[in-house]
Amino acid sequence: MRLANRSLVTTVTAVCSAVVLCAALTGCAPQAEEKTKASGEAGATTGACAPGGLATKVEGKLTVGTDKPAYAPWFSDDEPSNGKGFESAVAYAVAKQLGYGRDAVVWQHVPFNSAFAPGAKKFDFDINQVSISESRKKAVAFSSGYYDVRQAVVALKSSKAAGAKSVADLKDVKLGAQVGTTSLEFIDDLVKPDTKPAVYQRNDFAKSALKTGQVDAIVVDLPTAFYITGAEVPEAKVVGQFPNSADQPEQFGLVLDKESTLTSCVSGAVDALRKDGTLAALEKEWLSDAVDAPVLK
Repeated sequence: MRLANRSLVTTVTAVCSAVVLCAALTGCAPQAEEKTKASGEAGATTGACAPGGLATKVEGKLTVGTDKPAYAPWFSDDEPSNGKGFESAVAYAVAKQLGYGRDAVVWQHVPFNSAFAPGAKKFDFDINQVSISESRKKAVAFSSGYYDVRQAVVALKSSKAAGAKSVADLKDVKLGAQVGTTSLEFIDDLVKPDTKPAVYQRNDFAKSALKTGQVDAIVVDLPTAFYITGAEVPEAKVVGQFPNSADQPEQFGLVLDKESTLTSCVSGAVDALRKDGTLAALEKEWLSDAVDAPVLK
Protein backbone atom coordinates (compact mmCIF):
# COMPACT_ATOMS: atom_id res chain seq x y z
CA MET A 1 0.00 0.00 0.00
CA ARG A 2 2.76 2.40 0.92
CA LEU A 3 4.52 1.69 -2.41
CA ALA A 4 1.26 2.15 -4.31
CA ASN A 5 0.62 5.47 -2.59
CA ARG A 6 4.16 6.60 -3.38
CA SER A 7 3.64 5.65 -7.02
CA LEU A 8 0.35 7.54 -7.09
CA VAL A 9 1.95 10.66 -5.60
CA THR A 10 4.75 10.50 -8.15
CA THR A 11 2.24 10.23 -11.00
CA VAL A 12 0.13 13.16 -9.76
CA THR A 13 3.24 15.28 -9.27
CA ALA A 14 4.36 14.58 -12.83
CA VAL A 15 0.96 15.45 -14.26
CA CYS A 16 0.79 18.71 -12.29
CA SER A 17 4.27 19.66 -13.42
CA ALA A 18 3.27 19.07 -17.02
CA VAL A 19 0.16 21.21 -16.61
CA VAL A 20 2.14 24.07 -15.06
CA LEU A 21 4.75 23.87 -17.81
CA CYS A 22 2.05 23.83 -20.49
CA ALA A 23 0.33 26.84 -18.94
CA ALA A 24 3.60 28.73 -18.80
CA LEU A 25 4.36 27.97 -22.41
CA THR A 26 0.83 28.90 -23.44
CA GLY A 27 1.14 32.22 -21.64
CA CYS A 28 4.32 33.03 -23.56
CA ALA A 29 2.96 31.97 -26.95
CA PRO A 30 0.91 34.34 -29.15
CA GLN A 31 -2.80 33.64 -28.97
CA ALA A 32 -4.76 33.03 -32.15
CA GLU A 33 -6.86 36.16 -31.63
CA GLU A 34 -3.82 38.35 -30.95
CA LYS A 35 -2.10 36.85 -33.96
CA THR A 36 -4.98 37.88 -36.21
CA LYS A 37 -4.93 41.43 -34.90
CA ALA A 38 -1.18 41.78 -35.22
CA SER A 39 -0.64 40.03 -38.51
CA GLY A 40 -3.75 40.63 -40.47
CA GLU A 41 -5.15 44.08 -40.61
CA ALA A 42 -7.07 42.53 -43.45
CA GLY A 43 -8.43 39.80 -41.21
CA ALA A 44 -9.16 42.22 -38.38
CA THR A 45 -10.78 44.70 -40.76
CA THR A 46 -12.96 42.04 -42.34
CA GLY A 47 -14.41 41.17 -38.96
CA ALA A 48 -14.79 44.81 -37.97
CA CYS A 49 -16.58 45.63 -41.23
CA ALA A 50 -19.24 42.95 -40.92
CA PRO A 51 -22.22 44.16 -43.02
CA GLY A 52 -24.68 46.08 -40.89
CA GLY A 53 -22.73 45.32 -37.73
CA LEU A 54 -20.41 48.30 -37.37
CA ALA A 55 -19.80 50.06 -34.06
CA THR A 56 -21.93 53.06 -35.10
CA LYS A 57 -23.26 55.94 -32.98
CA VAL A 58 -26.64 54.23 -32.84
CA GLU A 59 -26.69 50.44 -33.02
CA GLY A 60 -28.11 49.22 -36.30
CA LYS A 61 -28.19 52.74 -37.76
CA LEU A 62 -25.74 54.81 -39.81
CA THR A 63 -25.73 58.50 -38.90
CA VAL A 64 -24.70 60.76 -41.78
CA GLY A 65 -24.03 64.48 -41.35
CA THR A 66 -24.36 67.36 -43.81
CA ASP A 67 -25.08 71.09 -43.75
CA LYS A 68 -28.38 72.89 -44.21
CA PRO A 69 -29.32 74.22 -46.68
CA ALA A 70 -28.13 71.22 -48.67
CA TYR A 71 -27.21 72.70 -52.04
CA ALA A 72 -27.73 71.35 -55.55
CA PRO A 73 -26.31 69.58 -57.45
CA TRP A 74 -24.98 67.73 -54.42
CA PHE A 75 -28.48 67.39 -52.96
CA SER A 76 -31.96 68.05 -54.32
CA ASP A 77 -34.79 70.12 -52.83
CA ASP A 78 -32.73 70.72 -49.67
CA GLU A 79 -33.61 67.17 -48.58
CA PRO A 80 -30.59 64.85 -48.13
CA SER A 81 -32.78 61.84 -47.32
CA ASN A 82 -34.46 61.68 -50.75
CA GLY A 83 -31.46 60.02 -52.41
CA LYS A 84 -31.34 62.71 -55.11
CA GLY A 85 -28.23 64.70 -55.89
CA PHE A 86 -24.69 63.39 -56.15
CA GLU A 87 -23.74 63.38 -52.47
CA SER A 88 -27.06 62.01 -51.25
CA ALA A 89 -26.73 59.18 -53.77
CA VAL A 90 -23.10 58.55 -52.75
CA ALA A 91 -24.05 58.44 -49.06
CA TYR A 92 -26.70 55.78 -49.69
CA ALA A 93 -24.36 53.81 -51.94
CA VAL A 94 -21.69 53.79 -49.21
CA ALA A 95 -24.34 52.79 -46.64
CA LYS A 96 -25.47 49.90 -48.82
CA GLN A 97 -21.87 48.78 -49.29
CA LEU A 98 -21.52 48.75 -45.50
CA GLY A 99 -24.70 46.72 -45.09
CA TYR A 100 -27.19 49.47 -44.18
CA GLY A 101 -30.40 49.95 -46.14
CA ARG A 102 -32.01 53.34 -46.72
CA ASP A 103 -34.28 52.96 -43.70
CA ALA A 104 -31.19 52.54 -41.49
CA VAL A 105 -29.61 55.84 -42.57
CA VAL A 106 -30.24 58.79 -40.24
CA TRP A 107 -29.36 62.33 -41.40
CA GLN A 108 -27.91 64.86 -38.98
CA HIS A 109 -27.57 68.62 -39.53
CA VAL A 110 -23.88 69.57 -39.21
CA PRO A 111 -22.65 73.08 -40.17
CA PHE A 112 -19.87 72.93 -42.76
CA ASN A 113 -17.02 74.18 -40.57
CA SER A 114 -18.13 72.05 -37.61
CA ALA A 115 -17.66 68.88 -39.65
CA PHE A 116 -13.87 69.12 -39.63
CA ALA A 117 -13.36 71.16 -36.44
CA PRO A 118 -11.58 69.44 -33.51
CA GLY A 119 -13.75 67.52 -31.07
CA ALA A 120 -16.07 64.53 -30.84
CA LYS A 121 -18.58 64.12 -33.67
CA LYS A 122 -22.26 63.23 -33.56
CA PHE A 123 -22.14 61.49 -36.95
CA ASP A 124 -20.59 58.29 -38.26
CA PHE A 125 -19.46 60.16 -41.35
CA ASP A 126 -20.16 63.56 -42.87
CA ILE A 127 -20.60 64.31 -46.58
CA ASN A 128 -20.57 67.97 -47.57
CA GLN A 129 -18.02 68.81 -50.26
CA VAL A 130 -15.19 68.74 -47.75
CA SER A 131 -11.80 68.64 -49.44
CA ILE A 132 -9.15 66.36 -47.99
CA SER A 133 -6.20 68.36 -46.69
CA GLU A 134 -3.26 67.80 -44.36
CA SER A 135 -4.34 70.63 -42.08
CA ARG A 136 -7.82 69.13 -41.65
CA LYS A 137 -6.36 65.68 -41.03
CA LYS A 138 -4.95 67.05 -37.77
CA ALA A 139 -8.50 67.26 -36.41
CA VAL A 140 -10.48 64.58 -38.27
CA ALA A 141 -10.09 61.44 -40.35
CA PHE A 142 -11.04 61.14 -44.03
CA SER A 143 -12.17 58.31 -46.25
CA SER A 144 -10.69 57.77 -49.67
CA GLY A 145 -11.69 60.52 -52.07
CA TYR A 146 -15.09 60.07 -53.70
CA TYR A 147 -14.87 63.01 -56.14
CA ASP A 148 -12.02 64.80 -57.92
CA VAL A 149 -12.86 68.48 -57.80
CA ARG A 150 -11.81 71.70 -59.52
CA GLN A 151 -12.35 75.21 -58.22
CA ALA A 152 -13.95 77.73 -60.57
CA VAL A 153 -14.63 81.45 -60.89
CA VAL A 154 -18.17 82.77 -61.37
CA ALA A 155 -18.75 86.40 -62.39
CA LEU A 156 -21.61 88.52 -63.69
CA LYS A 157 -21.39 88.77 -67.47
CA SER A 158 -21.17 92.55 -67.09
CA SER A 159 -18.31 92.38 -64.56
CA LYS A 160 -14.70 93.20 -65.39
CA ALA A 161 -13.86 89.72 -64.07
CA ALA A 162 -15.92 88.07 -66.81
CA GLY A 163 -13.15 88.46 -69.37
CA ALA A 164 -10.37 86.94 -67.26
CA LYS A 165 -8.20 84.45 -69.14
CA SER A 166 -5.55 83.86 -66.52
CA VAL A 167 -5.02 83.85 -62.76
CA ALA A 168 -3.12 87.15 -63.12
CA ASP A 169 -6.24 88.76 -64.64
CA LEU A 170 -8.00 88.26 -61.29
CA LYS A 171 -5.49 90.11 -59.13
CA ASP A 172 -7.25 93.47 -59.35
CA VAL A 173 -10.85 92.26 -58.96
CA LYS A 174 -12.90 91.89 -55.78
CA LEU A 175 -13.33 88.17 -55.06
CA GLY A 176 -15.45 86.34 -52.51
CA ALA A 177 -15.82 82.82 -51.12
CA GLN A 178 -17.29 80.84 -48.23
CA VAL A 179 -15.24 80.76 -45.04
CA GLY A 180 -13.19 77.64 -44.32
CA THR A 181 -13.26 76.38 -47.92
CA THR A 182 -10.53 75.47 -50.35
CA SER A 183 -12.20 78.02 -52.63
CA LEU A 184 -10.98 80.73 -50.25
CA GLU A 185 -7.57 79.08 -50.06
CA PHE A 186 -7.26 79.25 -53.85
CA ILE A 187 -7.93 82.99 -53.71
CA ASP A 188 -5.42 83.59 -50.91
CA ASP A 189 -2.68 81.22 -52.06
CA LEU A 190 -2.96 81.20 -55.84
CA VAL A 191 -4.57 84.48 -56.95
CA LYS A 192 -3.20 86.65 -54.13
CA PRO A 193 -5.49 89.55 -55.10
CA ASP A 194 -4.64 93.20 -54.42
CA THR A 195 -7.88 93.54 -52.43
CA LYS A 196 -8.59 91.25 -49.50
CA PRO A 197 -11.32 88.77 -50.50
CA ALA A 198 -14.81 89.00 -49.02
CA VAL A 199 -15.59 86.03 -46.75
CA TYR A 200 -19.10 84.64 -46.21
CA GLN A 201 -20.60 82.13 -43.82
CA ARG A 202 -22.56 80.45 -46.61
CA ASN A 203 -22.45 80.25 -50.39
CA ASP A 204 -25.95 81.77 -50.42
CA PHE A 205 -24.49 84.98 -48.98
CA ALA A 206 -21.67 84.92 -51.53
CA LYS A 207 -24.19 84.54 -54.37
CA SER A 208 -26.23 87.46 -53.04
CA ALA A 209 -23.09 89.60 -52.92
CA LEU A 210 -22.36 88.63 -56.53
CA LYS A 211 -25.87 89.57 -57.65
CA THR A 212 -25.73 92.97 -55.99
CA GLY A 213 -22.25 93.80 -57.23
CA GLN A 214 -20.57 93.75 -53.81
CA VAL A 215 -17.96 91.45 -55.36
CA ASP A 216 -16.82 91.06 -58.94
CA ALA A 217 -16.62 87.28 -58.78
CA ILE A 218 -16.89 84.34 -56.39
CA VAL A 219 -14.96 81.09 -56.25
CA VAL A 220 -16.79 77.76 -55.79
CA ASP A 221 -16.30 74.17 -56.93
CA LEU A 222 -16.96 73.57 -60.62
CA PRO A 223 -20.30 71.68 -60.43
CA THR A 224 -21.68 74.36 -58.10
CA ALA A 225 -20.44 77.04 -60.49
CA PHE A 226 -22.42 75.54 -63.36
CA TYR A 227 -25.49 75.14 -61.18
CA ILE A 228 -25.31 78.78 -60.07
CA THR A 229 -25.06 80.08 -63.63
CA GLY A 230 -27.63 77.66 -65.01
CA ALA A 231 -30.33 77.81 -62.36
CA GLU A 232 -29.74 80.58 -59.84
CA VAL A 233 -27.90 83.52 -61.38
CA PRO A 234 -28.41 83.27 -65.16
CA GLU A 235 -26.84 86.70 -65.63
CA ALA A 236 -23.53 85.18 -64.45
CA LYS A 237 -21.04 82.97 -66.29
CA VAL A 238 -18.35 80.46 -65.43
CA VAL A 239 -15.20 82.42 -66.19
CA GLY A 240 -12.86 79.46 -65.88
CA GLN A 241 -11.41 76.85 -63.56
CA PHE A 242 -8.17 76.78 -61.64
CA PRO A 243 -5.62 74.13 -62.59
CA ASN A 244 -5.20 71.30 -60.11
CA SER A 245 -1.86 70.03 -58.94
CA ALA A 246 -0.92 67.11 -61.20
CA ASP A 247 0.56 65.03 -58.37
CA GLN A 248 -2.05 65.83 -55.74
CA PRO A 249 -5.52 66.59 -57.18
CA GLU A 250 -8.09 68.04 -54.83
CA GLN A 251 -10.63 65.46 -53.68
CA PHE A 252 -13.75 65.46 -51.56
CA GLY A 253 -13.69 62.86 -48.79
CA LEU A 254 -16.12 61.59 -46.18
CA VAL A 255 -15.28 63.08 -42.78
CA LEU A 256 -15.02 60.89 -39.68
CA ASP A 257 -14.05 61.40 -36.07
CA LYS A 258 -10.27 61.47 -35.69
CA GLU A 259 -10.33 58.24 -33.65
CA SER A 260 -13.17 56.56 -35.55
CA THR A 261 -12.91 52.79 -35.85
CA LEU A 262 -15.02 53.00 -39.02
CA THR A 263 -12.51 54.86 -41.20
CA SER A 264 -10.99 51.79 -42.87
CA CYS A 265 -14.45 50.30 -43.46
CA VAL A 266 -15.81 53.50 -45.00
CA SER A 267 -12.69 53.93 -47.15
CA GLY A 268 -13.07 50.33 -48.30
CA ALA A 269 -16.67 51.04 -49.30
CA VAL A 270 -15.66 54.14 -51.28
CA ASP A 271 -12.84 52.24 -52.99
CA ALA A 272 -15.24 49.45 -53.97
CA LEU A 273 -17.72 51.96 -55.43
CA ARG A 274 -14.96 53.59 -57.46
CA LYS A 275 -13.68 50.23 -58.68
CA ASP A 276 -17.08 48.89 -59.79
CA GLY A 277 -17.98 52.13 -61.61
CA THR A 278 -20.73 53.27 -59.23
CA LEU A 279 -19.10 56.63 -58.46
CA ALA A 280 -18.56 57.35 -62.15
CA ALA A 281 -22.18 56.46 -62.92
CA LEU A 282 -23.49 58.71 -60.14
CA GLU A 283 -21.24 61.53 -61.29
CA LYS A 284 -22.59 61.18 -64.82
CA GLU A 285 -26.17 61.12 -63.54
CA TRP A 286 -26.01 64.08 -61.18
CA LEU A 287 -23.07 66.21 -62.32
CA SER A 288 -23.24 65.80 -66.08
CA ASP A 289 -24.09 69.48 -66.53
CA ALA A 290 -20.71 70.43 -65.08
CA VAL A 291 -18.94 70.41 -68.43
CA ASP A 292 -15.40 71.61 -69.01
CA ALA A 293 -14.57 75.25 -68.42
CA PRO A 294 -11.46 77.08 -69.66
CA VAL A 295 -8.43 76.59 -67.44
CA LEU A 296 -7.07 79.84 -66.02
CA LYS A 297 -3.34 79.73 -66.64
